[in-house]
Amino acid sequence: MTDKPNFVLIPDDAPPPPAPPPAPPPAPARSGSVLARLRTLATTAATAAAGVLPALHHAAPPAESGAAPRPRLIFAVDATASREPAWAAARQVTDVLVKALPGELDVALAVHGGSRVHTFTAFTGDAATLRDQTAGIACVAGLTRLLPMLSVSLTQPAVRVVVYIGDVFEESVQQGRKLADAMGRQGTRLIVLHDTADRSARRDAEVFWDLAKRTGGCVLPFDASSSARLRDLLSAVAVYAVGGEKLLRDRRRDLPGAVALLEHLGKRG
Repeated sequence: MTDKPNFVLIPDDAPPPPAPPPAPPPAPARSGSVLARLRTLATTAATAAAGVLPALHHAAPPAESGAAPRPRLIFAVDATASREPAWAAARQVTDVLVKALPGELDVALAVHGGSRVHTFTAFTGDAATLRDQTAGIACVAGLTRLLPMLSVSLTQPAVRVVVYIGDVFEESVQQGRKLADAMGRQGTRLIVLHDTADRSARRDAEVFWDLAKRTGGCVLPFDASSSARLRDLLSAVAVYAVGGEKLLRDRRRDLPGAVALLEHLGKRG
């Protein structure tokens, strides 16, 4: 057997391999391109200065199919950086919403932070599930994003109430009014638990009242230091979501928050 060579000799007179074609010279810089880049940078800076951010993906509940759902409530929370104390208080009482009338109300948790709605859970009637879902959520700096939550509420069947805990409003008032009017026609109420601990939040009280009244809802004071009062209010809101004002009036004697909620609903006209 003949050994095979493991290399090949190239004769000295073999022609060298062809040289690669020369690289094309760099294109000269055009003043128009520089100007276009400057215009883009200027537009980006102006947009940021105006507080307008590019569209971000917002979370929504998973798609569903099956029988007609029970009464539903969306528990929406502003979890931006400045909201850490309020979010800690809200997290402790989320289960009140589904414990108020066991077996009659389903709740979804919606949270915005980092200038987008990053959490929108499926609707559930299990208090433990809802409580577990809130446990891992932390506050993230960014602008408020209430309007995407209101928009989702219009696409979900049987949503009676959207409860929103927040302090400031940093979105389009005109778009908010359109969504609120649509919610009012659909029978979905917006109830805002307005945290005015920061003075800057008080300037937006009128905006929240305008949006809530357009839906037939109201604005309630939010006090992160009073968990008992918050539990009472959320329990009353849960009853309202299931049976409206009639059931709320029927429960006035055994439901402390019912009187306060009815009083604020009476101010909406």
